[in-house]
Parts: sequence; structure tokens; C-alpha cells
Amino acid sequence: MDIRQSFILALKSLATSKMRAFLTMLGIIIGVGAVIIIISLGDGMQKLMSDQFESLGANLIQVNIFSSGSSRHVDDSDMYELVQDNPKFLKAVSPYVMVPGASVRNSVETFTPNSLTGVSEDYASIRGMTVDEGRFLQYVDVARMQNVCIVGSYINEEYFSGNALGQQIGISGYTYTIVGVLAESAESRKGTDDDTIIIPYTNATRLSGSYITIYLFSGTSKDTATSTRAIIEKRLQRIFQDEDMYMVITSAEMLDMMNSMMNTMMVVLVAIAAISLLVGGIGIMNIMLVSVTERTSEIGIRKSLGAKRRDIRSQFIIEAGTTSAVGGVIGIIFGIAMANVAGMLIASLMGQDFSAIPSVTAIGIAFGVSVAVGIIFGYLPANKAAKLNPIDALRHD
Repeated sequence: MDIRQSFILALKSLATSKMRAFLTMLGIIIGVGAVIIIISLGDGMQKLMSDQFESLGANLIQVNIFSSGSSRHVDDSDMYELVQDNPKFLKAVSPYVMVPGASVRNSVETFTPNSLTGVSEDYASIRGMTVDEGRFLQYVDVARMQNVCIVGSYINEEYFSGNALGQQIGISGYTYTIVGVLAESAESRKGTDDDTIIIPYTNATRLSGSYITIYLFSGTSKDTATSTRAIIEKRLQRIFQDEDMYMVITSAEMLDMMNSMMNTMMVVLVAIAAISLLVGGIGIMNIMLVSVTERTSEIGIRKSLGAKRRDIRSQFIIEAGTTSAVGGVIGIIFGIAMANVAGMLIASLMGQDFSAIPSVTAIGIAFGVSVAVGIIFGYLPANKAAKLNPIDALRHD
């Protein structure tokens, strides 16, 4: 019996007992499906993070200060001086002050934006942001602590019916005038970058009552990012004389860190999903052992007609591989369908485009592993069948 005939016989065997075949393949289906879903969501998340970091700017450098309140500290003038002294490496800097849980009120209701941040007039160019209406912050706004703000497109539509420009809002007891509306970046949904309010960082430090602990720099080129980082670290080291007091990280390093974390998490999740494949393999081995027992007489007849051990062994291995392959195909279809559903759900919750389409490589690996599991776990039953004594097999009732 050649491979083609063994394959056809294996398909007929599956068709004869559909429920038993399905239960045998269930572990493979779940395992392959889970692997496809995890890899798809992981790839989608990595792409989303890549896009978000690209939107930050390839030349972005973030500085975190951990010495707030100590005798040694930096202020905004130190950072502006650093930019002025190194025009070949640095283009701009913006302090970044978060005001958590700030209460905001328009003429009708009180609400809490997703973020209320204080920045400088250079923040828009550093982040590559676009103002759709009005203007962004100006130097005079920051220097004089003027009560002006920029709002995201979601706040403009949700709380001002698209007419926010020129309106006034209350922020923690202070009255601010809206002088600009940001262009839409996340489909104007709540909890996204469109649900934000930006004020001068000098005002934000007053509202938050805290020191400036984050500075965002824009380098002149991504090719000089390493040198630029070294310049910033040298200045901070001279001030603090302790490298634990600060952290300097580029946007590329941020992305690498996030990708590393995602890859580690995916490996762990795939390993957990692989347990289902192990269970599926054990199921296939069990059902093949039962099949060998049920077909002992058939094996005896084939051997008496001249079939060799390798012929019997290959027949049962092909049957086991076919069973796991069919389970793998079903698992791939199931995984793709569920990955698409999960992707749409995540996109809806996040308010951003999110694609969870598995790569051809992931599908190929999942299918190959499913077939390999069937062959590996099917070898023991196949070897048992091959070693049966033809006389004893023919006597089997």
C-alpha cells in the first residue's frame, strides 16, 4: 500500500466515525487555534506600538528625573540651556507635566479628560501634532502663565458640539480659554489622544503642585541619537553626580523595550497553549492504540499477504498524521476567525485601528507542528501494530 492509498484510507476512517474523530482532534484544534490567536494579537499589538512610537517621532528623547525635592535638581532653564548649547544635536525641548484627576467644567457639565498635560510651545513640533482650528501654545502663554488651553477633537465634539474654539472652561477652579483644537488622531473617541487638554507647563506645575520630572527632547537626526543621549547624560551627571537620579531613553529604545516585553509574554502564552497540543497528541496516541486493537485481524491478514513491518508502521503513522493535520486545519480556521473577532473587539475598546491577522509564517508553523505532534504520538501505536505476530493477529477475535 503506497502513501496515497494510506492517506485515502485514513480519511475514510475519519469519515466513518466523525464524533470520535472530532473528539480525538479537539486538543489539536484548541492548541493550534490558541497559538494562532496569541501570535495574531501579539503581532497586532507590536504593529500598534510601532505606529504609536513612530507618531512620537524617531528623534524623540525622554528624560525622567527621580530627584524631585532633593538638594540637587534641574529646572526648565537648565534644559533650555542644554538645547541652546548643542544646536547640532538638539532642536527643541518641552517639559511634560501631568495633572491627574483634574476636574474640568464647561457651561453645562463637569467631566474628566483622559489626560490633562502641561507642555511648552515646542511640544507640537516635537510630537508632530497638528492643530485643526485656532493655534497651539505660544512662548508668551508659557512665560506669563496665561490661562489658555488646547483641546482634543473628542472634547470639541462631545462637550462643545464642534464649537470649542473661543469657549471657556473651568480647570480646578481656574477659568481657561480654548485657543486651539487638535486634529483628530484616534477617531475622536473617549480615552484616546483625542480626549485630552493641553495647557502651559507653568500652569500645570501650579495645578499639580509638583516639580517637573519629565522632559521631551527632539534630536536633529536619528543617526546622532546615541551622541545626543550621551550629551544629555553628561549634563545630568554633572548636576546630580549620581546616575540613579535620572534616566535618558530614546524612542527607539522605548520601542525595543516594549517589543522585548511583548515577545517574552508571547513565548509564555504560546508555551501554555502548547499544552493543549500535548493533550491532543496524547488523545491521538490513545485512539490509535484502540484502532490497532480493533484492527488486529486486518493487520494479521495484511502480514500474511506479504506486508512488511514498515508498511504497517507507515500506514498507522500516516493515519495519525492525517488526523492531526485535519485537526490543525480546523484549528487554523478557528484561530483566524477568533483572532479577527478579538481584533475588532480590541479596536472598539481602544478606539484605534487594530489588525490581528495571522502571518503566513505563523499559519505554516502551526500546521507543521500539528502534523508533527500526530506523527510523534502516532509512532508508538504504529510500532506496536508493526510488531504484531501475524499468527496471533489472525487468531484475534
